[in-house]
Amino acid sequence: MARKANLGNKKNVVESHTVGILGRKVGMTQLYDESGKVVPVTVVEAGPCDVLQIRTPERDGYSAVQLGYLDKPRRLASRSQRGHVAKLDSKRSKNRAAAGIELVTKPDCEPKRFVREIRGGSGELEVGGQVGVDAFSEIGSVDVTATSKGRGFAGVMKRHNFSGQRATHGVKKCHRHAGGTGCSAYPSRLFKGIRMAGHYGNARCTVRNQKVVRVDAEQNLLLIRGAVPGPNGGYVIVQQTNKL
Repeated sequence: MARKANLGNKKNVVESHTVGILGRKVGMTQLYDESGKVVPVTVVEAGPCDVLQIRTPERDGYSAVQLGYLDKPRRLASRSQRGHVAKLDSKRSKNRAAAGIELVTKPDCEPKRFVREIRGGSGELEVGGQVGVDAFSEIGSVDVTATSKGRGFAGVMKRHNFSGQRATHGVKKCHRHAGGTGCSAYPSRLFKGIRMAGHYGNARCTVRNQKVVRVDAEQNLLLIRGAVPGPNGGYVIVQQTNKL
């Protein structure tokens, strides 16, 4: 999210440009730093991303930059997806043009497989432009958002790191069970939020303030310290961290 500097007057609120990019997780490896220590990194293939739309407070009520990543074959794209990136002749567009309504600028590119918005000011970006990994050359830390790996229906030991039952006296064929969860005769029910077995993973999550170890502009690669949510090949959103 974009930072806002409050100078005491709402008219003086300045919205800074937020650097963000879309990509795919390649996998994990390790590097050696100057002191010879091993640094675990996640390789992210990021960009180049086309700027599809610029959201403005006057028209949309908020500021954001809409990016698209990876071309999608036109035979697989719907008409709405094709019309989102290029001008298509339709009765509605002709009626709007005849009425004098200014049409939204199109980026005139191929349909995209992965489209997301990065909240914040657009800076010098314009519709039809591109964002590459070189934008992160002077950024030290980033926030990475992705969908975590889905683990299906998991028990309490895997889902909540419970210790389980005793492995010895008195426990028979229920070593990984949760154990007692209920209260006494009063209130004779469970309270909301009790940790139990259930669906685990496949949720949107963000790792924050991860250090950018290296930027490879030639191969469009970002090397980020530590782990990143999701499986190899999963889509990720990388943006400049707002954590001080």
